[in-house]
Amino acid sequence: MKKRRKITCPYCGAAAVLREGAYVYGERSKGEMLYVCTNYPACDAYVGVHHGTKRPLGTLADAELRNKRIWAHKLFDRIWQNGLMTRKEAYRWMEYFMGIPKDTGHIANFSDYRCEELMKKCRQILMNHHIELPIGA
Repeated sequence: MKKRRKITCPYCGAAAVLREGAYVYGERSKGEMLYVCTNYPACDAYVGVHHGTKRPLGTLADAELRNKRIWAHKLFDRIWQNGLMTRKEAYRWMEYFMGIPKDTGHIANFSDYRCEELMKKCRQILMNHHIELPIGA
């Protein structure tokens, strides 16, 4: 039997607990589950879980970091969606560029700094290939 790891909020140090998405999203919830800081909403850190599991998608993040991760993904996905690389090649490139071990390039684990660096590099690549950036990027 696998021992469950305790998830701690990186912002306030409180424990995170598994909750239904409705706890955060209200009626907009689509039945997903989240790990939410026990100090929510004063501390608004949370992260989703892989569908059908209790395994977190990444690390707990506040609103600002969640937004940066979303934008980092939008820019990164544009690279492989426009055929500059395959999806697998894009992840290998990102891991190499970011200096992280193979098969560990999960944007849901990225810090503010890593998101900024990835977004900067992706914007550069997309502009060099005359690919339109997502609105707001």
